[in-house]
Amino acid sequence: MTREIDTDVCVVGGGPAGLVLALLMLRSGARVTVVECARAHQRVVRGEILQPGAMALLDALDVLAGARARGAHEHDRFLVIEGERVLLEADYRLLAAPYDHLLSVPRPHLLDELLAHCRRSPGFRYLPGRRAGALLWREQRIAGVIAEGPPGRCAVRARVVVGADGRFSRIRRLAGIGAGRADAFAQDVLWCTFIAPREEPPLRDVRVFRTGGGPALVYGSWPNRIQIGWTLPHRRYSHIAALGFDHVKERLVRAVPGYATLIRDQLRTPADLGVIEVFSARAERWVADGLVLIGDAAHTHSPIGAQGINLAVQDAVVLHPLLARALAEGDTSAERLAEFEQRRGPDIAAVMRMQTLQSRAILSQGAFTTRVRPRLAWALRRTPLYRKILQRMAYGNPSIRIADAGVCGRT
Repeated sequence: MTREIDTDVCVVGGGPAGLVLALLMLRSGARVTVVECARAHQRVVRGEILQPGAMALLDALDVLAGARARGAHEHDRFLVIEGERVLLEADYRLLAAPYDHLLSVPRPHLLDELLAHCRRSPGFRYLPGRRAGALLWREQRIAGVIAEGPPGRCAVRARVVVGADGRFSRIRRLAGIGAGRADAFAQDVLWCTFIAPREEPPLRDVRVFRTGGGPALVYGSWPNRIQIGWTLPHRRYSHIAALGFDHVKERLVRAVPGYATLIRDQLRTPADLGVIEVFSARAERWVADGLVLIGDAAHTHSPIGAQGINLAVQDAVVLHPLLARALAEGDTSAERLAEFEQRRGPDIAAVMRMQTLQSRAILSQGAFTTRVRPRLAWALRRTPLYRKILQRMAYGNPSIRIADAGVCGRT
């Protein structure tokens, strides 16, 4: 039996983009239903670092303090290190307080806090454990989704559907929108998590180690974890794994020799490792009649620079007043919703350019990288341009602000 649900906004995907948008639309008086494939926020998700821009917006939503109270870990700097030399440094303590740091927040802590705020509204429905199996159509426009899963089948009829279901978005595919994938980075990342030794103080920096074994990202994660992401050439891991699990461990030791004991003691089976394919993409279009794509469903990025959550939250904040007005005026056509991509597109293009430059800085070799660039970076730090670049990395578009719900109109 199919359960029938009528709503104003159906958000497919209960990640940061989807739940921030849901909360904002609820505050503007809309009825919101969120369809989420996971039954609980316990699946392993590596992206958990908040940039200051995301922190400021979540704080304005009264969400940040609660997420932090559940457990979080601050980081002062982002460093690229080779041997004993710091090749590049982004010192977040130079930014204005209180957002003068990076913040590692386990994804369940952030999502549970957002969900708790959404549930305070009587107009909110949450459908966990269900996937979008099909789109509903009416007069050649998207008018909802069929949500299927063990809890039961639902037909969610909505005035607008928001695809916030990640880089492999099913909603995007069902709508016939191309992903626009570009293999600009040609890398994969092998991820693993370790329990930090009790006697060691928490890591206060996000570090990228450049060694003969390949660049490796290392940062501290709440409560006492160390996350390591080892960068490999695209599709190379299968060749390394074919030589045996012990060989994989020793290759990882070469990449981060300072963590050799943890790697040898705590990596027990291949199941302790996860491989993430790195690519960038920008969907060929972000809207259709009755549909908007946001977050990774619209644009996918490299993990370099920890921009994922930042962009997801900002997408939701930019879309909120546009969508609220469209609903209030009864027009959710592609032509009307296209204002979202027009406003957000230049910001996304700028981030993609920045990540390409960061990737080159981390992966490039030669005398310029190891000798000349550190001297240039040292000199740059003593100029106003350094703070300007740091501000851009941390905040993205500084004009993005939470809109007053009263200004948006009610549905």
